[in-house]
Amino acid sequence: MSSTLTRPQHGKVIAGVCAGLADRFGMNATLVRLLFVLSCLLPGPQFVIYLVLWVMMPKRPI
Repeated sequence: MSSTLTRPQHGKVIAGVCAGLADRFGMNATLVRLLFVLSCLLPGPQFVIYLVLWVMMPKRPI
């Protein structure tokens, strides 16, 4: 579990947002990705939040 919210350089699928969130909160990245995809079926700004996190989360140094 990481103490900061960063996007990994390796192990990412699209932008690394779900992988970074999973690492920060000690969860499985596949589970976080699945929850995100399922949440997109509900009304709300999930995709916009993903884009904002993509821009705001720094890349993890190598």
